[in-house]
Amino acid sequence: MPRDGSATRDKILDTTLELVLQSGFGSTSIDSLIDRAGITKGAFFYHFKNKQELALALVKRFSDQDYDHLVQGKERAEKLTRDPLQQLLIFVGLFEEMFDQLEEPYPGCLFGSFCYQAELFNDEIKNVIAEELLHWRKYIADKIVEIMKSHPPKLEIDVNSLADMLTTIFEGAFIMSKSLNDPKLVARQLRHYRNYLELLFDK
Repeated sequence: MPRDGSATRDKILDTTLELVLQSGFGSTSIDSLIDRAGITKGAFFYHFKNKQELALALVKRFSDQDYDHLVQGKERAEKLTRDPLQQLLIFVGLFEEMFDQLEEPYPGCLFGSFCYQAELFNDEIKNVIAEELLHWRKYIADKIVEIMKSHPPKLEIDVNSLADMLTTIFEGAFIMSKSLNDPKLVARQLRHYRNYLELLFDK
């Protein structure tokens, strides 16, 4: 029977993610990856013919995991209440709770790291990132439109911009958390967003 190489492939991807979040994709050489993962060069090239193929596989896996977080949060929030405002508050609160449990700063977001070195990547990789960010925008924007039917906002808003604010908070808070060595900072910023939504739509 042929060997299942999925464990080695996952190890390569896990190690690459760790190195990229530490030093960036441009500074992550195949040799350093092989050394950190404890594999042979042959094993690497069995799974990936070059760094661009590795980058695509890594960003696709990260995107799938990110989408799973979105769906799980959405399903949990919508199971707990029928009110759209409470659903969105719970959705944000679930992530706040998750990040509040961290004892070390969150290592960062692959999307952000890739965007800082965008010149290294082809359009296919960039499109994977854009599509996943738009998934988050669509869910939150659709929920905001639903909220507005029964909870008119106290201020004029741009729905997509307000939806994008959550992603903006995540990305900025990851940088601040690492820079200041403050593992609870992400949770506090999410709490501000949740408070803002509650004040904006409160009757």
